[in-house]
Amino acid sequence: MADPGGEALMTKAIDAGWTARKLAPPNPWVGAVVASSSGNLFLGATEPPGGRHAEVVALEAAGKEASGATLYVTLEPCSHTGRTGPCTEAIISSGISRVVVGLADPDENVNGKGIDRLRSAGVEVEVGLCEGLVANQLAPYLKHRTTGMPWVVLKLASTIDGAIATASGESKWITGAEARKSAHELRAESGAVIVGAGTVRCDDPELTVRHGVSGVHPTRVVLGEIPPGAKVLPAESMQGDLREILKRLGDRGIVQVLVEGGARTAYGFHSEGLVDRYVVYLAPAIFGGANHRVMFDGVGPSSMEGIWRGELVSVDLVGRDLRIELGRAG
Repeated sequence: MADPGGEALMTKAIDAGWTARKLAPPNPWVGAVVASSSGNLFLGATEPPGGRHAEVVALEAAGKEASGATLYVTLEPCSHTGRTGPCTEAIISSGISRVVVGLADPDENVNGKGIDRLRSAGVEVEVGLCEGLVANQLAPYLKHRTTGMPWVVLKLASTIDGAIATASGESKWITGAEARKSAHELRAESGAVIVGAGTVRCDDPELTVRHGVSGVHPTRVVLGEIPPGAKVLPAESMQGDLREILKRLGDRGIVQVLVEGGARTAYGFHSEGLVDRYVVYLAPAIFGGANHRVMFDGVGPSSMEGIWRGELVSVDLVGRDLRIELGRAG
């Protein structure tokens, strides 16, 4: 069926999903729009765990206008009972005549079952509208559900010439307040934050969500022994293989992990190919010498063929600093 306004309505659903980014995990941050036959729009976004899913929020907002309407939803509606009832049954009961799904849900509890249930009840279902945009929005969730591993974000902050601290370890502050607030948004989106024990000893960070950013404090993980009385406490000390540590966090339902340093920890995750997204804050500052600490503490490649090359995802001005986001090439 022709749907000339479909992309615009799915974009509204995607925008609604972003409002649930910090609230929904470990559930997916889904958005939904009910477009009634009278032309009214009713939006919904996934509530915190135990709350309503996006489809139900939009359907309840629409009320009787849901009958005969089209529902646009970024991710396939669930058809099983978890903390809440099946969204498919709420959709069928509402009288919705057509459902447009951005992306099928790879979760083993869903994985096509929601689409099949709707079609078996006589609801017209279309799948794949704005699929690429939805896949980008839900990339951490999709990775976790398909591999059991969390999405790994490595956050770095440096001067233009690559310095992250003086030779003595002083680093407060290379970037400005706006960049630091942006980094706290990353913490609020992450189920866990990881630093090395050396960073705890040198900087004594809290690793909580602050600077006016709303959200739940992430689980704090220190690679190595935690000094008594450290501000990071309560925190968990973990040691051993980094991939195994990530697997343990993924098994606990943690969808995204933020790695904050220091340079040896950053090198470990980077050199083992464990980073999904690099977020680099570059300050308009220059150390102008070789006696400083750099982003990665380890042995790099000996030839140009061995350097890591990714793709620019975004470049934004944050206050006076640049925020550069890189992903894997391809």
